[in-house]
Amino acid sequence: MGIINQGILGGFSGKVGPIVGFRWKSNYYIRARAAKVSNPRTPKQQEQRGKFATAFSFLKAIKPFIRIGYKEFTQEKSAFNSAMSYTLKRAVTGSGKEIKIDFDRALVSMGTLMPVFEGTATQDGNKMHFNWQDNSGTGNAEDTDIAMLLIYNKDEETAVYDTETTLRSARHAELQLPSDWQDDELIAYLSFRSADGSCVANSIRLTVTVDKTDLPAPNQEVSALCTSSDRTPLYPKPKQPVINNISVKGLTYHTLTGKPFQGRLYGTG
Repeated sequence: MGIINQGILGGFSGKVGPIVGFRWKSNYYIRARAAKVSNPRTPKQQEQRGKFATAFSFLKAIKPFIRIGYKEFTQEKSAFNSAMSYTLKRAVTGSGKEIKIDFDRALVSMGTLMPVFEGTATQDGNKMHFNWQDNSGTGNAEDTDIAMLLIYNKDEETAVYDTETTLRSARHAELQLPSDWQDDELIAYLSFRSADGSCVANSIRLTVTVDKTDLPAPNQEVSALCTSSDRTPLYPKPKQPVINNISVKGLTYHTLTGKPFQGRLYGTG
């Protein structure tokens, strides 16, 4: 039974015969009742449900980001529904049991603001460093546009993000990562929104590289740099050397006087 809210000529909500009335954003709509499906588990239907579940799982993890990222498309549907529509059409690939998200084609934000077209994402321990070229003045891009950063953890199916980190003109921003993400596959996205929030740029995916400058040398044991009582610096000692396929158990260094320094190496064992 339907309920009339504003007199006989007003909108209504509920079921009336073959139609359903409902209210959305202060307006009333009607639609036909869904027909009963005689075979709801055909291969085609199951595949479509798999695609829907895949898209929903990805977007659910970044829903607050999506609310801002798809803000320009909330006139007729919600931001999340707009993102679902795009993701299903453009970013969900495969069939059967091989359905997955194409992260290169996925957009975590979409709009009319000028994006950047190149950038880098470098993981350094628990931080992700974003860098980009400042293209302020190109199209409607302005130096006051606000950068929006997002890292999606493909292994954990969760994300961290920041929608107001710094300005387009800064050309650099950082995002803190959970401590246990260092060995996971991470997907990085960079976008921008205008200072007044009215326009949003299409996001771009950045290839994540790992900064290895702090890793120990492959032939050194990990130990702290220290200083002896006579102020002589001590460095990480080399691993046990092998000369001519013979393991050397001990090393003795002799300094020759009267000539420039030369080292002689002897095996003791």
